[in-house]
Amino acid sequence: MTAPHPTDTLLARAAALADRGTRTILGVAGAPGAGKSTLARTLVDALGPDLAVGVGMDGFHLSNTVLAALGRRDRKGAIDTFDDAGYAALLTRIANQRPGDGPVYAPVFRRELEEPVAAGVAVRADVPLVVTEGNYLLARTGAWPAARARLAEVWFLVAPETLRQERLAARHVAFGKSPDDARAWALGPDQVNAELVTATKGDADLVVDWG
Repeated sequence: MTAPHPTDTLLARAAALADRGTRTILGVAGAPGAGKSTLARTLVDALGPDLAVGVGMDGFHLSNTVLAALGRRDRKGAIDTFDDAGYAALLTRIANQRPGDGPVYAPVFRRELEEPVAAGVAVRADVPLVVTEGNYLLARTGAWPAARARLAEVWFLVAPETLRQERLAARHVAFGKSPDDARAWALGPDQVNAELVTATKGDADLVVDWG
């Protein structure tokens, strides 16, 4: 059983990464609905814009048009519905940024559009810590290991299954699905992805019960 990790403990660990004196990337992984985005945003907001910036893996969702052409639209969010090579290349650019370099622009995912949007976040070269979050940071296939190689640490966030599934269903409802469709997606495609992601937990540097 994982002991709870208070927010101040996690913040202190993130602050220590920001104080290393060089560009550092922290990864926050976990199953869909575990709270990755919330934790990443909490860390970034607490440290402030001069110390930390957030970059999400979800900006590398394939577009709905591409997914439809590939026959994968009905399982959007699966590991093969992302541009893993593009994500790894972005992390390489970010890892190699040095003071005096221009900003690196990262894409974001807009849930209200259900599409990625280019250049949604500017990563300044003088910001020491980049916090990136996503499901597949610890996956061992495709270009995911190349992305993992750029991360100083990966924290794996866990949450009770019932709570995680309820969060997912509520999110789907908030962005347009009916309650029945939202629950079916949370217990169907999302659950398949969650099981794949949870199998990678053993490769994390820290397993986080954020309580």
